[in-house]
Amino acid sequence: MTAADFLTRGPDWSLSPERQQVSKFDDLGVFVTRQGKQQHLELNVSGAKCGACMAKIENGVRALEGVSESRLNLSTGRFNVTWSGALPASKIAETIEGLGYGVGTVSDSDADEARRKEERGLLIAMGVAAFAAANIMLLSVSVWGDVGEMGGRTRQILHAISGIIAFPAIAFSGRPFFRSAWNVLRRGRANMDVPISLAVTLAFGVSVAETIRGGEHAYFDASVMLLFFLLIGRFLEARVRRRAGAAANDLLAMSNRAVTRLDKSGEATRVNAAAIAEGDMILLSQGERAVVDLELCDDICELDESLVTGETAPRSVSAGARIYAGSVNIAQPVRAKALSRASNSLLADISRMLEAGEQRRSSYRYIADKAVSLYVPFVHTTALLTFTGWLIAGAGIREALLIAISTLIITCPCALALAAPVAHVVAAGKLFSNGIFLKSGDALERLASVDHIVLDKTGTLSVGQPRVAEQTDRDLLADAALLARASSHPLSRAIVAAACPGPIAPGVREIPGQGLEATIDGAVWRLGSAAWAGGEDAAGTVRGLYLRQGNAEPRVIHFEDEIIPGTQDGLRTLTSRGYELEILSGDTADRVSKVASELGIGTFTAGVSPKEKTDRLEALRSEGHKVLMVGDGLNDAGALAMAHAAVAPGTAVDLSQSASDAVYAGGIGALPLLLTVARRTKAVMLQNFWFAALYNLVAIPIAVTGHATPLVAAIAMSLSSMAVSLNALRLASIRKGT
Repeated sequence: MTAADFLTRGPDWSLSPERQQVSKFDDLGVFVTRQGKQQHLELNVSGAKCGACMAKIENGVRALEGVSESRLNLSTGRFNVTWSGALPASKIAETIEGLGYGVGTVSDSDADEARRKEERGLLIAMGVAAFAAANIMLLSVSVWGDVGEMGGRTRQILHAISGIIAFPAIAFSGRPFFRSAWNVLRRGRANMDVPISLAVTLAFGVSVAETIRGGEHAYFDASVMLLFFLLIGRFLEARVRRRAGAAANDLLAMSNRAVTRLDKSGEATRVNAAAIAEGDMILLSQGERAVVDLELCDDICELDESLVTGETAPRSVSAGARIYAGSVNIAQPVRAKALSRASNSLLADISRMLEAGEQRRSSYRYIADKAVSLYVPFVHTTALLTFTGWLIAGAGIREALLIAISTLIITCPCALALAAPVAHVVAAGKLFSNGIFLKSGDALERLASVDHIVLDKTGTLSVGQPRVAEQTDRDLLADAALLARASSHPLSRAIVAAACPGPIAPGVREIPGQGLEATIDGAVWRLGSAAWAGGEDAAGTVRGLYLRQGNAEPRVIHFEDEIIPGTQDGLRTLTSRGYELEILSGDTADRVSKVASELGIGTFTAGVSPKEKTDRLEALRSEGHKVLMVGDGLNDAGALAMAHAAVAPGTAVDLSQSASDAVYAGGIGALPLLLTVARRTKAVMLQNFWFAALYNLVAIPIAVTGHATPLVAAIAMSLSSMAVSLNALRLASIRKGT
């Protein structure tokens, strides 16, 4: 099997000998790459925040003549387009800009810094809005509590002070919405930020006019509070997007390393992995990780493939064997031939799986997004109809406008804005106190719909470190330890751990890929593979080491996986709740079947590659299942990203944690609580949204008929916000095991 078998992909643009600079972006250094008649361009797009934005950009560019591929990664902002013909590259950039989005060069460090800068800006804006809202509310309470003793002049002064506080706060904190709205409006388009900006601006403008004329009503508090609540969601969204792109960046850093290339004369040169071409001779030093797929040229090599297969037991390979990118050479330096460029390696394939998974999750719409997409147009249409209706009824422009603004204010989506975030915060706190850390903003919603759970074996169900079988003879263990103490091999360390400290045989030699040898009392002792020690395991099916002492019959020391404590109870609970379980592992069939039997899991598959894992998930998805993937290795990263939801243990590699929605400490026993909290949280969110809808059914008629005084609006908004918050607090009472 070749790395190309892992994914179906398009042309390898890294092979392109020709790079043509785009004239419009000369000062930015953007390049077009060519291969045959096709051209490829990669840009960084800013301002895209949801699945609708992604679809608008992809469809807009795809409509251009000659474009065959148009793909935006919403998490990273990377936009890839492939086309043929005479279409200028600058036209593509102009099209994206014409849709209201920013276009720039691709730079990992710059993109990450830009996302961090966006987060900081939103956080500061949110803080300013919160400060202003709190102070304006203090002044507004005095006006609302007036029982007829406050003079008109005093009320006007309080409104004026509120306006003085609100103006700089709105001007500063509203910039993310105002900029976005202006960018699309000046191109004759609209997005969700347009009605938001309109509501804030109108409310402030009418409030200023009412303050100047000494009117009773002003809406400075509602304008600033609306911005504050919207900024909370915008900040959380930005943070989730940045973290979602971390997995791909982590993998890129892993594969973007220096490699030792040997020329025909044997001279070694350190070059970047991107410079390696198919057929180049590579020197893989001891402890070095392969960053391209290789074919071993020397006689033997011992590999740590834990990042690739998830199995910690080293594997010995002989000349002609394939060494996948991500494997570590743990023996002597070896020579190997590059089978592909870095862009065609296993690491690159997993990177593409991660990007595909992030793309799919980016299109997942939050419950809140669905509610807002219906709510905002409805409210603004209602306000417009209210204004028109009162004009038709004979009211003046000022009176009709005041009632329309009152409709916008009293239906200020405080309850709607709090419905999901407050439930998420309470649930995240509950999980955090139980050693589970959420990493994705929509994780709980997707986890709540899971019905099928796919589990990796090593590091997820079993400890992953080899352990000497309990039934092993103690004398055999003591004899083997005489040789094993001289080696750092994982299996040797397991023998030493079981045998406890003791002496080391003199003159122990380690033969790479074979085992250990020493002369004791005139007899040659060997500890190692069956072929080395003369054991009967030509097929290599026994997970163990053979010890031969002189001419005596070789004896085998077996190793086994230790099940992580709490795993059996956790899986039993999941099964009792109706979840379907199965194991997908890169380990051998006998080891996987033994663990599956011990845990009572009837469905399992052994010896699977990263691509085969994602294929299985796709098959389950096509059957209508919502799959939760649990894994810890680099080989699981692609499957974790492609699953409907994913979690990883705290011991997982960084890349797998980055590709997951949640990380748990301890064993798989944490899953029942996580899934219970997810289901309850989704239920609470839906209850909150129904309450917000009911609130608006009551509030809108009051506003439309002109009875929405500031006091009524304030009480209504406060009670609605309090109701959804108290409902969400019920999540804190969930007990472990329920």
